[in-house]
Amino acid sequence: MPQAKVFTFSLHGVEAVPIEVEIDVTHGLPSFDIVGLPDMAVKESRERVRSAIKNSGYSFPLQRITINLAPADLRKAGSSFDLPIALGILVATDQVSNEITQNWWWGGELALDGSIRPIPGIIAMALAVSKSGQERGISYRFGIPNANFREAALVLSAGIAPVNSLLDFRNFSKAFACPPPLAFDADAQAPSKEFDDVAFHNIRGQESTKRALEIAAAGGHHLMMVGPPGSGKTLLARSMTSILPSMTHQEKIEVSQIYSVVNLLPPGSGLIQKRPFRAPHHTCSTISLVGGGRIPRPGEISLAHHGVLFLDELLEFNRDVLESLRQPLDDGMVTITRLKSVCKFPCSFLLIAAMNPCPCGYLGDPSHDCTCTQRQISRYQQRVSGPLLDRFDLQVEVPRIDPFAPDNTAQYASIDIIRKRIDESRQLQRNRLEPYGINCNARMNHSLTENLCRLDRESKQLLTHAYKQFGLSMRAHHKLLRISRTIADLAGDEQIASKHVAEAIQYRCLDRNRDW
Repeated sequence: MPQAKVFTFSLHGVEAVPIEVEIDVTHGLPSFDIVGLPDMAVKESRERVRSAIKNSGYSFPLQRITINLAPADLRKAGSSFDLPIALGILVATDQVSNEITQNWWWGGELALDGSIRPIPGIIAMALAVSKSGQERGISYRFGIPNANFREAALVLSAGIAPVNSLLDFRNFSKAFACPPPLAFDADAQAPSKEFDDVAFHNIRGQESTKRALEIAAAGGHHLMMVGPPGSGKTLLARSMTSILPSMTHQEKIEVSQIYSVVNLLPPGSGLIQKRPFRAPHHTCSTISLVGGGRIPRPGEISLAHHGVLFLDELLEFNRDVLESLRQPLDDGMVTITRLKSVCKFPCSFLLIAAMNPCPCGYLGDPSHDCTCTQRQISRYQQRVSGPLLDRFDLQVEVPRIDPFAPDNTAQYASIDIIRKRIDESRQLQRNRLEPYGINCNARMNHSLTENLCRLDRESKQLLTHAYKQFGLSMRAHHKLLRISRTIADLAGDEQIASKHVAEAIQYRCLDRNRDW
């Protein structure tokens, strides 16, 4: 009985799950059925496969064809099954050598003329190929569309076979041998040297806010900026990526994997070189921000993984949308639960938010009178909950800038000096926190914070006074400890001193001013 089995993958969140494509061609009335919980895109592959086989000069069997996608209880989605299904039919009908089913994984979308188009999620699939080979001690090969070659080469240094069309497989049937694997040095791609249009050192004034941004970049702390319209909050936030440390190779792989799944990788390059900066509009839904959907997909917080998520006009966001951030901010991972499956998306990001103090925006601004009533101000400020505000490590006021005032930004004249301070601080944190599996102060849990952020007597008295004076929560107390640790690291000090604690307390403006 003509049968074949081809191995491929199905995307499940940002992970690739191995799938066996079983093909059975038997005598009977001509039919073409696909079973195993396929979605509409997989069902429609029947027409693409039929046309691609015929237009490539092969013979499409006028028999009963049954395709089973195993495991049958896992929903399959996407067009990456086109190529495995077509190859299975060609192998089952002896038009292509069955060697392509031995120690091979395949994935690709077919055009009607038989050419092979790129598919999303290649990095996740290549990681799965590598993992499977290590577990079984087998050198697998991965057949992919030629346009996806750079992505796969980020993970697999050998064993990648890029193909352009079904016509390429005629060589398989004639020579009974696989093409030699190609290799691509992903590290040979030079990282981008271009900075963002908004450079940190070009921003005039706002020294205290820029200092808070430097602390946030050094320790991975979340930052809230409160100020009137036109004070430069958005500009400051967009300058953040210009001072963040460069991504490690592993971080680039993780970010590129997410962008590959949602098909957002830059054209012509399989690697994300710069830390992502995501700024969703305040009208976005919970699903678009956190992730989810009928077929779960990463949201904006996952697209900001190892980068910056900027929420401008924070109080204009729907309250339910904002509250959905609380768990991801604590865990660095978002879990999407469905009836028969659970997807986990990484979301370790630095959150920066900006908001006005009142509906008109001019509360406390000496240059403009506020036109809001106390009731309007109260209702406006209650759009975001206290527990969410408490999760911002740094809370700073951004005053209006006088364009005619003298420019005194000499200490921030060189962005190289800022980056050097931040890089040295990050290195101190890595050396200290590596045994615990984290790399920045903001990721320390409560027990680590107590053990690694010990205070002398004077510093402890100062923090105790602030705790009682401002009515801080225990979470805010630990955040002050972590911020103090980061400030000490920026200064190169081993011990946290009272001056570090005093500076950290300055960056809790919403706690110090309860009437904001």
